[in-house]
Amino acid sequence: MKKVGILCASDTELAPFLKAMEIGRVTEKALLKFYEGTIRQIPAVAVYSGVCKVNAAIAAELLMEAFSVDTVVNAGTAGGIDPGIKLFDTVIAERSVYHDVAEDILTEFHPWMPSADFPSDKGLLSAAKRYAESAPYPVLFGRIATGEPFIENKDRERILRKHSPLAVDMETAAVAHACYVNGVPFLSVRSITDTGEDSGVEAFEKNCACASEIAAEVTLGLLREYLKETPPPASPSDPL
Repeated sequence: MKKVGILCASDTELAPFLKAMEIGRVTEKALLKFYEGTIRQIPAVAVYSGVCKVNAAIAAELLMEAFSVDTVVNAGTAGGIDPGIKLFDTVIAERSVYHDVAEDILTEFHPWMPSADFPSDKGLLSAAKRYAESAPYPVLFGRIATGEPFIENKDRERILRKHSPLAVDMETAAVAHACYVNGVPFLSVRSITDTGEDSGVEAFEKNCACASEIAAEVTLGLLREYLKETPPPASPSDPL
């Protein structure tokens, strides 16, 4: 069975996963704690990276290099930016993009991408869409835009006009970036803590714990769907 890396930005976002996890070992690297074990029989390594792109990329790279995960899911919370998004909706990224990095940085230089969008893994998306058909929470699919600033109302129109995202956060595209260059399947699952109507740091802080619980439940639901299609590893006696 595949080993899944679960990466959250904060301890609040990671907490629902740890509550459900049978932890076998805790390893410290780069000032981060990596929890190894199983979550509902899914082999997993879970970590919270700290906020922002660089922290998220460091944690993602360590999940892949030091813990050999086969899949990375970035789970947690985000701000809703599309006018139709409501509090506690869950947005699953079909693709992600930086809203604070010039597009030609990624297309004309390393990693020489065909566009500035990082595509999410097709298998994970397919599983997520199957799960969404009967999910107990609203699940939407679209683009997530990532950047360092906490988005104020004056920035919303610019980001909407240029990227048309459903949600914005500070980590998704950075984790997608690390997974893209390593060829590791990636998906982001983000539940909404604040919107244009319920905006600001206060709304985020008020709604973060509840949104984190929803994001974790959606993540584990879609992973069960995803792993149904994963064949078990061959035993030594199986013919090649």
